[in-house]
Amino acid sequence: MPEQVDRERLHQRVGEGMRQPHNWIQLIKFGAVGASGYVVNLAVYEIARQQFDVHYLVAAVIAFIFAVTNNFLWNRHWTFKATDGHAGFQALRFFVVSLFALAFNLLLLQVLVAAGVGEFPAQAVAVICATPLNFIGNKLWSFDSRR
Repeated sequence: MPEQVDRERLHQRVGEGMRQPHNWIQLIKFGAVGASGYVVNLAVYEIARQQFDVHYLVAAVIAFIFAVTNNFLWNRHWTFKATDGHAGFQALRFFVVSLFALAFNLLLLQVLVAAGVGEFPAQAVAVICATPLNFIGNKLWSFDSRR
């Protein structure tokens, strides 16, 4: 029963949030930051694979570290303007959300590569698919202004 109440509350909160123009502006900013992180991710991924002959899954983790750092800094200061919160706590929450998105990314990456998709296009698709998880988690938890 409590799970049902939590789901209903989350559904209501998301629905209310979708009606707020400010949230759409944040989503656009989050997308722009994500695009920069996407470029960082793919560049580091390809450099690790091509220049250092790193396995594609390890390269994805290395790329994630660079991209998550880029994205945290930009999202904290620009997207969510959450500089009044404690940076360490925000970074920890941001990292946790990002780890969940990374797990999803790695799972999808493996599935796509196993299905015959090239490693680079598979990583590009996996990153795009993980982005909505990141936005919701960071909006509702990492940079929640009520924290």
